Amino acid sequence: MIGLELEDARATAVRLTDEGTVAARATLDASGDLASAAARAIDEVGSTNSRVIGVAAASPDNASVAAAVAALAPRLGGAQHRVVMSGTAAAVAETWTGAARGIKDIAYFAVAEHTSAGIVRDGAPLTGRRGRAASVAWLALNPVEREDYRRTGCLEAEVAAAGIVRRLIWRIKAGDRSRIQERVSDDLAAITIDHILDAARSGDGVSISVVRDTAKYLGMAAANLVVIADPEMLVLGGIMASAADLLLEPVRTELARRLPKPMMDALVIAPATLGSDAAAIGAARLAASAVR
Repeated sequence: MIGLELEDARATAVRLTDEGTVAARATLDASGDLASAAARAIDEVGSTNSRVIGVAAASPDNASVAAAVAALAPRLGGAQHRVVMSGTAAAVAETWTGAARGIKDIAYFAVAEHTSAGIVRDGAPLTGRRGRAASVAWLALNPVEREDYRRTGCLEAEVAAAGIVRRLIWRIKAGDRSRIQERVSDDLAAITIDHILDAARSGDGVSISVVRDTAKYLGMAAANLVVIADPEMLVLGGIMASAADLLLEPVRTELARRLPKPMMDALVIAPATLGSDAAAIGAARLAASAVR
């Protein structure tokens, strides 16, 4: 089986064994043509004997995603192929072969270039009437109205990679001095999320402050997700897993501040283990389940 994740500027395909082990993986930059990148990624992992291909995307309604799916329609079993939200697919993957293996009730929450989440209830994904359940990017955590909130959602604007970078740049423009400025020769446009995480680890005060503020937003969002889903386990992915040394305990602390004590005491919190392959793995799993 093959799983495909379509992102803004790249496509990731994985070919899985029946047990869920990744046998082959390909990630290709889109270079303005997501459909072509997706087709080449599928070919690279070897699709000749694949019975099913599942597709996930952070933004299934995105025009480039819709165009890619339409172009791939003959390989996907028809033009009406359903694209699963990346967070939902990743949640399924983590319950299949990841951090929540064997657990039937989980909430998954991740932050990378985008924010994503998914809920698995009694072993099945909770998708909502139109497949958009757990669209955490749109969680309203700040009463201020801003254009970027209306465009991408409040949480996305604050804690996705671009939002974290933006908040650091605001601090620099307000007069704070960060060691990152030396690393990028004062070219603020060159700053990345990795610069901020690395600088926080090395003791850069501005970066530490931005990471702490990020953890507050993440903890608030995670608490909202938990009180709605009441899961047995909360799986944290993206930078909350890859930078667990910086974020896991602050997010846990924020959760404890905002959840009822009995709910917090009963909740298992774990970093995701499938990394950037999670959504593609889950998409393959869901597609395979649909044809059985």
